[in-house]
Amino acid sequence: MKKFKGFTLAEVLITLAIIGIVAAITLPSLLVNVNEKAWDAQRKALHARLTQAIGQMNTLGGYGTYTEDEDGTATEDTAAESFILDALSKVYKINNVCGPDKLSSCGIPSKITTLNGTSELTFPTKMSELNDKLLNGGRADGEIGDMADTKAAAFETVNGESIAVFYNPLCSADSNNWQYITNKMCVNFIYDLNGTEGPNQVGKDVGFITALYRNNPVVVAPIPHEKDYETSVPSYSDNDEIVDAATACKIMGKDLRMPDRHEVASLFVNAPLINFGDNPHLYWTGSIVSSGPSGHAWDVAFVNGSTSFGWKRNTLKPIRCIKK
Repeated sequence: MKKFKGFTLAEVLITLAIIGIVAAITLPSLLVNVNEKAWDAQRKALHARLTQAIGQMNTLGGYGTYTEDEDGTATEDTAAESFILDALSKVYKINNVCGPDKLSSCGIPSKITTLNGTSELTFPTKMSELNDKLLNGGRADGEIGDMADTKAAAFETVNGESIAVFYNPLCSADSNNWQYITNKMCVNFIYDLNGTEGPNQVGKDVGFITALYRNNPVVVAPIPHEKDYETSVPSYSDNDEIVDAATACKIMGKDLRMPDRHEVASLFVNAPLINFGDNPHLYWTGSIVSSGPSGHAWDVAFVNGSTSFGWKRNTLKPIRCIKK
């Protein structure tokens, strides 16, 4: 008689159990990687489409009506909704438009998780909720440029993204005078790539795109790293023996780079969505004003959105790197 060799039932069950355990350990991380790659591709495509659409507009300013009474209470506010209907929809395919009091009807979640899962944030519904420093920069006089406390509106794209629009009809066309960011910001989009499905977290399915300048707009979509690069040596230098701003982001990760001044402006506008902490810093940008060790670079104060030329050999200015 021939003898047949095989596995016992116990051996088969043990093998299946091991496979199940390995799958339970590895599959979640694999799924996260797959999701993140899909989100990255979708983000880039959304940024490209909006940049192309906005580039076809004659101006980003002046749409809708925004009026206030003497105590600053808005009596009429059609700005964001009008911008979507009268401007954006002419150059961009939109499925659905939702007014200021109906953001959820366009798939906007009621709450989102800030970058790195640090806290939960009620979704902002007007400019002052997005970032209260946009209106007066923390200064009592408010003399930092024109900014209206408009309500957000929203729309859905044909690709399934839900996008909230924060619109400043008073934005400036001046790209040279950079004393304050606030009056340069025309439109800020907060998008959710899959609506309310989740995880509704900044840096994953939630992000932002900012359009600056009324005419000849610059459209940026920075994806910030989870933490600052804290500089304790001169942040810029032509001396290769010390860490400089040009290489700081490479040290933190090969997929990171220095943001330019427009991208740092976008980070400031959306600062509450990012874990910058309770003490706003003066952040370096990658935009150089003059070369050489005695030259200057742009920096942005996150306490009020003011900008200045910083001496490149100055210390203690952090950098918030962004993904390439």
